Amino acid sequence: MNEYIEYIDGFLRYLELEKGVSAHTLRAYRNDLEDFFAHVRAKPEDMDMLDVRGFVADQIRKGLNKSTVSRRLSSIRSFFKFLYREGHLQKNPAKLVSGPKLPKLLPKFLSVDDAFSLVEKPGGMGFAPARDRAILELLYSSGLRVGELAGLNVEDINIREALVKAKGKGKKERIIPIGSKALDAIKSYLVERLLLKSGETAVFLNRLGTRLTDRGVRRIVVKYSKALAISGNVGPHTLRHSFASHLLQGGADLRVIQELLGHVSLSTTQKYTHLDVAHLMDIYDRAHPLTKDEG
Repeated sequence: MNEYIEYIDGFLRYLELEKGVSAHTLRAYRNDLEDFFAHVRAKPEDMDMLDVRGFVADQIRKGLNKSTVSRRLSSIRSFFKFLYREGHLQKNPAKLVSGPKLPKLLPKFLSVDDAFSLVEKPGGMGFAPARDRAILELLYSSGLRVGELAGLNVEDINIREALVKAKGKGKKERIIPIGSKALDAIKSYLVERLLLKSGETAVFLNRLGTRLTDRGVRRIVVKYSKALAISGNVGPHTLRHSFASHLLQGGADLRVIQELLGHVSLSTTQKYTHLDVAHLMDIYDRAHPLTKDEG
């Protein structure tokens, strides 16, 4: 049954052109929707809530983790909402379907010492160490998403004003300060970059002189975190979380952090207040005399 393909293609075009969704996310949407239709085997206009619930139950039975099932349901909801809004459906069969309850996981962040050790880890001379240091410094200094960093063009960095222009979700732009150490690292890297004599507009390049991908950036972060034996899975998003958490611990206003991170809703940023409370409790437990064992 291929009638749904045209609907999916239209939905994905809308996400790409109107919402600025990345190619990686578009692929995930397509996979989720194709799996859904392979399971239900019905036309969208013939589906009801039970079809969507049945798919969710089937995914859980297959052993998929709750976050994956929740993401797939979100894809289906967005798809049917689009079809309803465009007039292809009389009702949205996924609107009232609830997903599995997810545990509230706080984002992982590094200690200040670990963050400093990580950004300072790339050593030696030449293109790759200079690039890697600039990437790590900028991720921690400005809290960029990995896609935002990989998508930077040379004109997006204002060396004189120490500012970077990031294109976030939905292609929304924001201006973020660059710390002095990150700025020095970027300057050093740009000197090495010139030697490649690449005509590429991207800031961060691979050894072939073409744009470094999101995956390439992740590999760099993982490489140096493993070299330092930092516990847990550390990636670009860990540095983003560390950036926000350390700002909050330093007394930055939550709305300032929201603006720097590019969060649409303050509620998204407020998760960092939980991290800050955890940090304060840790200090309290280690420093307050009433928490010491008598002996």
